[in-house]
Amino acid sequence: MLRTIGRHTLNLVQVMGDFALFTGISFRSAIGSRKIVRRIARAGFEQGTRCLPVILIVGMFTGLVLGLQGYYVLNRFGSESLLGTLVSLSLVRELGPVLAALMLVGQAGSALAAELGIQRNTEQIAALETMGVSSHAYLVAPRLIAALVVFPMQAALFITVGLWGGSLSGSLLLGLEPGIYWSAVERAVESQDVRECFTKAVVFGLLTIALCSYHGFNAHRCRSATGARAVSASTTRAVVQSSIIVLAADYVITSFLV
Repeated sequence: MLRTIGRHTLNLVQVMGDFALFTGISFRSAIGSRKIVRRIARAGFEQGTRCLPVILIVGMFTGLVLGLQGYYVLNRFGSESLLGTLVSLSLVRELGPVLAALMLVGQAGSALAAELGIQRNTEQIAALETMGVSSHAYLVAPRLIAALVVFPMQAALFITVGLWGGSLSGSLLLGLEPGIYWSAVERAVESQDVRECFTKAVVFGLLTIALCSYHGFNAHRCRSATGARAVSASTTRAVVQSSIIVLAADYVITSFLV
């Protein structure tokens, strides 16, 4: 049993080292890369504009549910006026960056892992290296840099839409005065909460996009399958691990910032 535990531990350490090296090489390759601004803009479009519908829909319904459930919970204690505080702090501190990151992983992250996996499977990445083009600089670095900007923007949009969803539930459906709701939001949210939100969004963006890129880039190393099955397995592994790492990183960051 000890031998099995040791073998799995060494494999885990090796994978973590490969992932860290992969991420470091990708960032370093961006230095001096030609036309990287254009590729960053394209990556930002993929992660930002194409993911707007899911961010808007999920953000709105998250706010609606928070407003509905929060109102009935606070109503038991005669504290309906604190609905804005409940919705705003829940969204800004936790639900906004976490759910936005999970939605981006499900759409942009899975598409990225599948795209890189197909490019590896069809030897397009090998062709780039043969022509002397850095595959890290061309395929990975723009996605990583774009994620550092897009994820905080998407989290902010998610929170904004969620706050309006909470207002709709509390004001239009349950009769709470809009002024009471928004004044509670204004009093509750502080600059420290906003910094925590953006810190989480940046970390989530870096970890998830790097992880999805790593699995797609190394789809040919999959031992359990080859060809299209390897791409499918790598994409699934990337989405699952990215979702887990978002929740784990959320706990770690919260424990340090609370």
